[in-house]
Amino acid sequence: MTTIVDILRDIFRGYEQESIFLVGGSVRDMFLGRQGDDIDLAAALPPDVAKSHGFHEVIGKSSVPIWFRHIKGIGKIEMVLLTDRSKIANELARRDLTINAMAMNLSGTVIDPLNGRQDLEQGLLRACSTSAFLDDPLRIFRTFRFEADGWRMAAGTEALIRGQSWLRLLDTIPVERFTREMIKALGTSEPARYFQRMLEFNVGDNYLPEIFRMPFIPAGPPEHHPEGDLFTHSTQVLERVKQQKPLPLLRFCAMFHDIGKLATNPDDYPRHHGHDETGFVLARTFCTRLRLPAAYRTALAWVSRLHGKTNRWHELRDSTKLKIAEQAIKAGIAEILPLVSMADKAGGVDLSSWASVVRIASLTTSELGIDPLQLENMSPITRSGYIQQKRVEKLRDHH
Repeated sequence: MTTIVDILRDIFRGYEQESIFLVGGSVRDMFLGRQGDDIDLAAALPPDVAKSHGFHEVIGKSSVPIWFRHIKGIGKIEMVLLTDRSKIANELARRDLTINAMAMNLSGTVIDPLNGRQDLEQGLLRACSTSAFLDDPLRIFRTFRFEADGWRMAAGTEALIRGQSWLRLLDTIPVERFTREMIKALGTSEPARYFQRMLEFNVGDNYLPEIFRMPFIPAGPPEHHPEGDLFTHSTQVLERVKQQKPLPLLRFCAMFHDIGKLATNPDDYPRHHGHDETGFVLARTFCTRLRLPAAYRTALAWVSRLHGKTNRWHELRDSTKLKIAEQAIKAGIAEILPLVSMADKAGGVDLSSWASVVRIASLTTSELGIDPLQLENMSPITRSGYIQQKRVEKLRDHH
């Protein structure tokens, strides 16, 4: 933070240091002793001065204009212009949470009108005002995301969320904004809490109706799923993979690996025949609706299709193991699939041979010792079968 302040002082040399403020997450992270991704500023500067220092203005539909600049060594800077430096208290009051409503000018003076420092020390999330969530309902999910990272809501802030229905207001907010918060939540220390809080507060079914249905769907036959419902099962799998890697994509696939079970005819409960293939189709429409990156769409579709077979790894023939590994490689889930499968049951499944199978599935024909001239004289079907047989032989030699 000292380096950042020094860079900012140099950028705004010649202007009053007391008129330029670090605000929001930048100050919060400074007190927490960690470096944030971006820098937020509020400055009592004329627009022409902002332009002369390389900032460009972006005007949103409903928010105040934001000025942006990227600076090497710092990253992206977002700046709000104030008409007067005495307006900083008003700027802080319109923010979401008190821990994000502190400011520090470039002379080092901290401005904390809402006692955010005290809430930060207590790990409390407190709304800046009674209208904080009405001003931007997406702040509800941001608050849930902070809770997933170990913070806890003050009782009064919980009451603000529980006090009304949010569906109409949330319907006006693009799904992309919700999805960004969800992905950030998947990278936190308690990702399952994000989804649990959505259910507890009954907020977000317009974005993610799937999780609101999960508690009423059996995870499977009781002898295999003593945890009961699909939501409990999904969050348990998410909790298990959380211990492995902090990858949002891995955790997303863990949470929704059984999405195909949502389409099961209730007459067939508690079984879900064919849910792997159903999930392969549903995953694509689900991810498209949430405007998720293509990598998420592909990964979830193939995890849905393959995790059931991978769970029976010890029963599979070598040729089937190789085929699963080849599909996982093509889908970009060679690292993700075994972790989800091992987490799918409390005891896990022995996938110690997975890395060897993936390695052999990745070998080129020359690495398999196949003569290219021999392949030229084969039909495509015969060629494919021959290569596969060579892989099987290689795998058996490894055993």
